[in-house]
Amino acid sequence: MEEWKQKLFDSYVSTKQAGQNIGRESLDGGFYHYLSRIIKKHLPQDRDISVADLACGYGRLIYCLKKHGYHNIQGVDISNEQVELSHKFGLNEVRCQNIDAFLDEKINTFDVLFLIDILEHLDKGQLLKLLDKVNSALRFGGIVVIHVPNAEGIFGGKSRYSDLTHETSFTSQSISQALTACGFTNVRCFEDKPVIHGLPSFVRYVLWQLFTLPYRILLLAETGIGKCILSQNMLVSAEKK
Repeated sequence: MEEWKQKLFDSYVSTKQAGQNIGRESLDGGFYHYLSRIIKKHLPQDRDISVADLACGYGRLIYCLKKHGYHNIQGVDISNEQVELSHKFGLNEVRCQNIDAFLDEKINTFDVLFLIDILEHLDKGQLLKLLDKVNSALRFGGIVVIHVPNAEGIFGGKSRYSDLTHETSFTSQSISQALTACGFTNVRCFEDKPVIHGLPSFVRYVLWQLFTLPYRILLLAETGIGKCILSQNMLVSAEKK
């Protein structure tokens, strides 16, 4: 990894890229409800499955998985600051390690692998190499769950350029291209709509549905296709063939 990029990753907490005012209570914050929806919708019910979160940060997903009863879980990240913070929060499943090195030791090991906000940090060669390794590390029929900046989003540029370490952004077509080329099937892409967990989030959800409608109508008028993902980021799932 380039020295400049490692420098930025090493200071991910102090530069606020990991989030503003991170404390123990942030694990139960608004993003918890989003992660909870992912777990309920995309993971098998069997709590004994083997799961790993690659580039897990300070462990928000690890925390959420544990709250939902999953126990055979691991997390890796290359940022010492974030790993140290996760240990302060009692998330000892997290360790500081390069993802490539971690996956090299794990062949046909995992039922589910998470790549949350990591692929955008890689160039195209690194991206395909990592997806190949992810495929090898999954068991037959295993699932990869991905979260990436959405180039088609109304405010997609905000997500793409919010971090100096970001190299690219994706569309549903380009991420499907990469995953299919690396041996995945049943690729599905989802819009990051507000998750309802109270009155304020319900209002946000209604506003999102209402004010994105004109964009969908315009796309329908131009292309004859009204289905599109308009959120800043998108969620993607795929299965190992």
